[in-house]
Amino acid sequence: MRPASNKEWIYAILNHKEGYDVPFHFTFTPLALEKITQYYGENFVEKLGFPIRMNSTKSIKPLYASPSLFGDSAIDEFGVVWSVNPIDRGTPFFHPLEHLPLKDYEIASAKFNYRFEGLNEWCEKEKDNFRIIWVGDLWERAVFMRGMENILLDVAINKPFVRGLLRKLADRILETMSILFEKFDFEGIAVSDDYGAQQSLLISPTDWRELIKPFLSEIYSTAKVKGKTVFHHSCGHVIPIIRDMIEIGLDILHPIQPETMDIFYLKKEFGKDITFCGGVPTQTLLIRGTADEIKNHVKHLKNEMGRNGGYILEPGITLQADVPLQNMVAMIEEAIKGNVY
Repeated sequence: MRPASNKEWIYAILNHKEGYDVPFHFTFTPLALEKITQYYGENFVEKLGFPIRMNSTKSIKPLYASPSLFGDSAIDEFGVVWSVNPIDRGTPFFHPLEHLPLKDYEIASAKFNYRFEGLNEWCEKEKDNFRIIWVGDLWERAVFMRGMENILLDVAINKPFVRGLLRKLADRILETMSILFEKFDFEGIAVSDDYGAQQSLLISPTDWRELIKPFLSEIYSTAKVKGKTVFHHSCGHVIPIIRDMIEIGLDILHPIQPETMDIFYLKKEFGKDITFCGGVPTQTLLIRGTADEIKNHVKHLKNEMGRNGGYILEPGITLQADVPLQNMVAMIEEAIKGNVY
């Protein structure tokens, strides 16, 4: 069963109502998007009825910067220099805070008008769907600005530096949210902030609670006061902090990678208190599996994860170019069918 509108559908799932079809969401890197667009046509998101629509504020360096426009590298608002390629978002190779003291660093303003261009039109166009806007990243941005090795060392021996940097980044996110809430109509915010490696957190749960959780709590609570749903993306193994994230107001955790966590354990342990989004294996099944294996796995996820609401089906990461077209199609076609339980 599906409600009259996609917006109602997602709210029903968030409220853990029974008897509704499992909703779905898919995102694509440029080459994967090219393949799926050639198969389904330009308006495939509309044709297939994706219930969630996502957008973000603009950046001078898009998430997927085109080599034809940027060449081999691109600099973002934070002074991070990225490699540019046609396959993925690239890799940061110049970290400004590796060379500049924090006291001399001025963070990019959230108020530039270009960041919000086109959002009014998008919000109106997608008003019948569940609209989520990405508002920024916190720890992940600190990693880009400082470099992974340096920021991990800072966590160990220079926590005041980490707090100072995260404070600047949180303030920018909060300012972005203030502008969005004042000017635009939408249902939820999304934070992108990877905390997990394949088998553990990148930092200890104790350090996460001390350094990151207070700022994340500010961001979540500011959104909740405005009646917004909170969606959080973190790759990797994050089980030790899921209860913390629920405690401070998280609604949707994404992308629950099954290669790093037992997602059925997540459903059993936390499923009454949160909605999980993700769960289709991208490191193995989607790349090397058969179409039938993928369809069967999607059915299994819908039946097990989808019981009593609280689940949105999606791959464990943005669909990459290494996923064969027939496997993308098998997953999507099975996902858009009604439930079988």
